[in-house]
Amino acid sequence: MKSLAEMGGRVTSGSLVGVDGSPDGGGTSVVAVSSGVASPDTIVDGPASVNMTSAAATTRNTPRTSSDSRTGADRLLNFSSMPCRPSRWTALRFTVLSQPQQSPRTTTFGVGTSGPKHATVLVVDFGAQYAQLIARRVRELDVFSEIVGHRLSAAEMAAKQPSAIILSGGPKSVHVDGAPSLDPAIYDLGVPILGICYGAQLIAQQLGGTVGRGMKGEYGRTQVTRTGDSLLFPDDAPDVHECWMSHFDGITEAPAGFTVTASSPEAPVAVLENDERKIFGVQFHPEVKHSPFGMGVLARFLHERAGIANDWKMASVIDEQVEIIRERVGDARVICGLSGGVDSSVAAALVHKAIGNQLTCIYVDTGLMRKNESEQVVETFRRNLGIELIHADEGASFFEALAGLTEPESKRKAIGERFIRVFEQHTGGLTEAKFLVQGTLYPDLIESGGADGTAAVIKSHHNVGGLPDDMELELIEPLRDLFKDEVRALGTELGLPDEMVWRQPFPGPGLGVRIIGEVTPERVALLQEADAIVREELKNAGLEREIWQSYAALLADVRSVGVMGDERTYGNPIIIRAVTSDDAMTADWARIPYETLEVMSQRIINEVPGVNRVAYDITSKPPGTIEWE
Repeated sequence: MKSLAEMGGRVTSGSLVGVDGSPDGGGTSVVAVSSGVASPDTIVDGPASVNMTSAAATTRNTPRTSSDSRTGADRLLNFSSMPCRPSRWTALRFTVLSQPQQSPRTTTFGVGTSGPKHATVLVVDFGAQYAQLIARRVRELDVFSEIVGHRLSAAEMAAKQPSAIILSGGPKSVHVDGAPSLDPAIYDLGVPILGICYGAQLIAQQLGGTVGRGMKGEYGRTQVTRTGDSLLFPDDAPDVHECWMSHFDGITEAPAGFTVTASSPEAPVAVLENDERKIFGVQFHPEVKHSPFGMGVLARFLHERAGIANDWKMASVIDEQVEIIRERVGDARVICGLSGGVDSSVAAALVHKAIGNQLTCIYVDTGLMRKNESEQVVETFRRNLGIELIHADEGASFFEALAGLTEPESKRKAIGERFIRVFEQHTGGLTEAKFLVQGTLYPDLIESGGADGTAAVIKSHHNVGGLPDDMELELIEPLRDLFKDEVRALGTELGLPDEMVWRQPFPGPGLGVRIIGEVTPERVALLQEADAIVREELKNAGLEREIWQSYAALLADVRSVGVMGDERTYGNPIIIRAVTSDDAMTADWARIPYETLEVMSQRIINEVPGVNRVAYDITSKPPGTIEWE
């Protein structure tokens, strides 16, 4: 996420709403803006906010003649061909209402509180990086999960009606002052509980066992040995097998009523079980891939010990959400700012499946997208999915705004300002719209809730301006309970092409911040070709889905000497950047095989005029960022 000050955007009276993005400036579209200056804390995921009023209104208010048999999708509008209003623009405001909180055990994705219920597993966050991974692993076993903070009381936990509770690992010792704890009454709720690492130690400590201090600890791959019949280990797990440990303290004595069923060299109690109370603990981390039988442990706990059915599947999620969206929206109009990114695309496709031509999507083409991407967005949504799409083709005006600019923030500001001007020129009034679609994901909600994992807190950047002040838009966030990998799976189920479902994060200002120097049509065209080669060769090498983000950057203001044929050349260097990551908060440079890099270099130099040198960026994040500017 980037602040408005970082993006250089300038709006008036109200905030911006981003549709999707990444922590490093991933591609996104933003909706609705009014005139004036926004707070520096306003959040924006894309180049700037926009006012999406007149074009949609034109689509709806233009009478269809008897000879006009085109569908809404075929009546594709292009802003560049529409008449402009006078430049004087009156500031207007409206309020976006947050959606209702979901009721316990009901997977409603923030669209409403009705619909089928799923058993919910609460993953208690003790402040380490494990909670999200555990929640995702539970989802992979077709069970719905929700992350909650450890400060919840037993009454608050019970109100969520969980079918099971998993206590995550944590970075502290249970012995230190201020260590995260748990309301002891939670153990008496009768809800099956599994403690992992710190969670297992907390169970032992709070229920009368002993956790040793200052032990040698175990880190990394460790041999665990069965010491009795286990209700957690899968049947195919050998008596001695490998698992992943990460602990200093260890349980030395289990509480009364518990059976010790496994140990390791430095953990006398590696697994403790009390089937009568349905409370279990494991010292190792079953959620990581380095514990080969870990998923089997989680599966036995969820399906056998807790008796939870595996009913969390993308196909059923679609059916449920279609029903919920239809019930909530009725016959109202809905708008969605579309970036072509994964999140906004899947959100739009899901809402369109529910309400059809009641949805209008708006796509601004800046001319700074990657090769053929704008065409793909239009083709996918207009023809393949039949979604009514307003296409603002404004590339020429963006290049004009960027002329002569070389400083990164100046370029970002120019792109942001131009975004606003596009919609100012075509402001009108989509007065019948009642809902705004946004591609918020579950990690976004977790992030807004703070370190305690209070994921129910909704992001506060939902006030936007630009429509009549007597209009109130309610948010539809159909992906708000999903992780990124689930969103991709949902997109595939909805029929979106792989090129869109697996699209990498892309900065809001587009190629404008991947050209180090002035941005011109010629330089964008050159970079588009080089970037296409990088992506194509990674796909050919089978590395496309292993890499979080990859691209080519053009050092437009740098001239490199070279020799091509018998002549000396002065060309521009291309930098190849590819990183691996889980969330873009940290990233490592991808270990691309030399053979693949060689092919990329040869093709770029041979096929892209003006380039005579190719380099590979091996900087991790931190200290560098994923993007160059």
